[in-house]
Amino acid sequence: MIRAVSLGCLLLVIWLLLSGHYTLLITGFGILSCVLVVFIALRMDVVDEEGHPLQLVGGLLFYLPWLALQVIKANIAVMRVILNPRLPIHPQLIRFRGSQETDIGRAIYANSITLTPGTITTGVVGHLFEVHALTQEARDGTEEGEMDRRVARLDARPRPGAWPCCSRSWRRLC
Repeated sequence: MIRAVSLGCLLLVIWLLLSGHYTLLITGFGILSCVLVVFIALRMDVVDEEGHPLQLVGGLLFYLPWLALQVIKANIAVMRVILNPRLPIHPQLIRFRGSQETDIGRAIYANSITLTPGTITTGVVGHLFEVHALTQEARDGTEEGEMDRRVARLDARPRPGAWPCCSRSWRRLC
């Protein structure tokens, strides 16, 4: 029920931001539309922890700034490679095993790799990832596994009945 209410609120906020019209009639249509969408989503059984992952919100507050810093660092590294007259690239396909427990964790990890310039996730099968790396430095960064550890910590399941701040992803801070 909490996921359905939060989905409805999220849809309403997005609708209000994109609409720009706040008359009673238009806002009423927006609320009705959001309720209808939540009803259909509940009937389709897609309002679950994978379709609406509330458990990740807290961990994302710490992961996204770290990811933004990694994207900036990788942009600078790729810029240096491009501006170098000798163009020192060593493109390679590498395969490795990720430690994420869920599909959403693997999707976050694959997308994080792709967001980082110099690397692209070309395939994910189960726990196996295939990544194209532009340089040896990008390959080494992928194989070090810092991003893998951070996404696995973000993806960690809290104990049933435990407060979110007591999950493995928050243990450092508690």
